[in-house]
Amino acid sequence: MQNKERALLHIVAATSRRSTSEVNTTIMASMELTEQGSNSGGGGDAPVVDATPTFPPLSSTYSNVDDNHYVKMEDGDANDQIEKSNSHNSQPLSIANSVMTAEGLADPIGFLIICCVVLIGDMNRGVVFPIMWPLVQELGGDAVWLGYAVGAFSFGRIIASPTLGKWSIEFGYSKTLVGSTTTMLIACLMFAQVYRVNSLYYLLFTQIMLGVGSATLGVTRAFVAEITATRQRTVYIALLTAVQYGGFTVTPLFGALLMYALQDNRYEVGFIVIDQYSAAAYFMALLSAATLAVLMTKFQNRNRTKPTKRKASSRTSERDELADRTMFCGITVYDAALLGCMLLNVSTKGSIGSFETLGISFAQSHFNLEPETAGMIVSANGMIGVIALLSMSQLGKYFTDIQMIVGGMTVCAVGIISFSALQSVEDGADNATWKYFLGIFMIYGVGYPIGHTAVIGLFSKIVGRRAQGTLQGWFASAGSLARILFPIMSGYIAQFDDITTVFKVLFGILALSNFFVAVSSPTLTALSN
Repeated sequence: MQNKERALLHIVAATSRRSTSEVNTTIMASMELTEQGSNSGGGGDAPVVDATPTFPPLSSTYSNVDDNHYVKMEDGDANDQIEKSNSHNSQPLSIANSVMTAEGLADPIGFLIICCVVLIGDMNRGVVFPIMWPLVQELGGDAVWLGYAVGAFSFGRIIASPTLGKWSIEFGYSKTLVGSTTTMLIACLMFAQVYRVNSLYYLLFTQIMLGVGSATLGVTRAFVAEITATRQRTVYIALLTAVQYGGFTVTPLFGALLMYALQDNRYEVGFIVIDQYSAAAYFMALLSAATLAVLMTKFQNRNRTKPTKRKASSRTSERDELADRTMFCGITVYDAALLGCMLLNVSTKGSIGSFETLGISFAQSHFNLEPETAGMIVSANGMIGVIALLSMSQLGKYFTDIQMIVGGMTVCAVGIISFSALQSVEDGADNATWKYFLGIFMIYGVGYPIGHTAVIGLFSKIVGRRAQGTLQGWFASAGSLARILFPIMSGYIAQFDDITTVFKVLFGILALSNFFVAVSSPTLTALSN
């Protein structure tokens, strides 16, 4: 037994300071030492050391086979190579790789491909941002129809997100993402025909299809959560969110440029008609096709293995005991925490969804700005927001997730309420453009990216080793629900009351959300550690 303990310590020490080849050599030597110790007097009843890694050696996922168990997701090709080379070395090799990747990504190439999927998914929202309001007007719609058009995209996401999350567990990430990206490609080609069809109902249908094709946020976040160590999860979730955020805040620049270049021009190439309303859709179709090709050729297939049970540590047991406590209405603390995070997702996503709906019309009515100019201002602040997201690792050294949530939502709320006192141009107001830029900066550049990303990180940590795919799917659906309800609500308020009333309502919702976070901070912190 002492020889076995000495061998295990030898492995851990070696993996912390040597290269991969040296580690493999050390492991083989240590195994021989262990076998010699067993043969010399350890006896056949000596306990076997459990060498199951605590971090995925190649890549991993979770399954609803057992919510409390970790499921190793192995790469098929790599697994075959290990078995062909030397099957009895496969387990120690996993230990070595686990130690060396515990501070980084277990599947860097997969992470990059996932970023591409997320980027094009939200670019379908961002690129059309400057053209949506003019398009709705051309089709005979008003602010209410604009709200429905924006909400239709999220409606597609909300009906597809839970299903795609479940499929990612049942069929794997590869098949799920290939199917969704194919749907997105078809939807982009359909959207390019909206102006020719000249129907608001057809616009809603194509928006729903685009939402279905891009409803992979839960799947992609689950993938990232499962290939990263818990201590670094918020950092990598922030990188993924930076890509997503850049997709719908920076890429309006492309839509604005296409709209400016093709304002009064129309080109026909066979049955393809390119104008200011279809160019963005064809552009997104090309990107979708390229991403689909990468998924089918570079994204590795995944196979799941049934988890092995592990003894929970005392710290984990205390956290589980807290999570299982019953609260009002018979729900547990864990369920309440997940529900609370989903409501935070609703309030933050809903607020940005309202600006996505009314941002261009507000810039026209209160600042006399053209859609192209307003789109460029949003894009500029979106770039600042991406920089803020890339700085999350540094912010995480000084602030907790709870502090970043409260701070982000506070800045966002201040930026929103700053618009409520402004008068419209029709009433004789001459509002300076810098006021629009400053408010958008507080919302898009600082408040939303930091606060919302911290909410995502907190939710992922609370979920822990449970089925990330399914729960992240529901989390994404909650955000999509907000992007349905808030734009429609904002459209009705702006149409029948005043747009500044929308800002007062949003401010109240964010203030209430901050109050919830402050009150439940100790519980959320305990469950996420």
